[in-house]
Amino acid sequence: MELFLLSFGALFSIMNPLGTVPVFVGLTEDNTKKERAVIAFWTAIDVLAILLLSFFAGKFILSFFGISLNALKIAGGLIIASSGFALLTGKFREHKGMKRDRIQEDIHNRESISLTPLAIPMLAGPGTISLLIAYNQEYQLTNEILILVGSMILVSLSIYFILKGAHLIVKFLGASGINGLSRIIGFIVIAIGVEYIMSSVVAVLKGLI
Repeated sequence: MELFLLSFGALFSIMNPLGTVPVFVGLTEDNTKKERAVIAFWTAIDVLAILLLSFFAGKFILSFFGISLNALKIAGGLIIASSGFALLTGKFREHKGMKRDRIQEDIHNRESISLTPLAIPMLAGPGTISLLIAYNQEYQLTNEILILVGSMILVSLSIYFILKGAHLIVKFLGASGINGLSRIIGFIVIAIGVEYIMSSVVAVLKGLI
């Protein structure tokens, strides 16, 4: 249960589906309620596929490029911390490369927005992928793998329900409410990134000593 809560909390905070709500609303403004539900469903499916691929292919990526786990955790920690800082300062959209003019372009030119820009880079970005690669190296027992897969499934379900109700969330919380929640989550994300960097640096120093 501790691993499940840890992994779910980390994934949910780093992906921050609430921060994606305004983008989703902007991209689906002209869609019907049924079409929005379909887009939300396929976004969640795409995210789950990316999470599973990142987790199970992680060891091959590390071995192919000759990257150590500590190096990956430090790099991932920096990415995660920068994402948290972007949330904290209200620049999450720009950090993900989603400028307002690009959003407007996506509205008019894309038939399907579930994979890009919603799944990538808004939800499953480099920070999420590096975290899962690190999990792949840390947790290799069968029960641990099943727990992590369960947390990925639950996160994907959460994304589906949040995006499905995105227009209601915007009406209820408003822009200021979403920004406030995103900044609180941003603080947590920064702490997660710093923790990853600190644990890796300590491990490296212990190895040198």
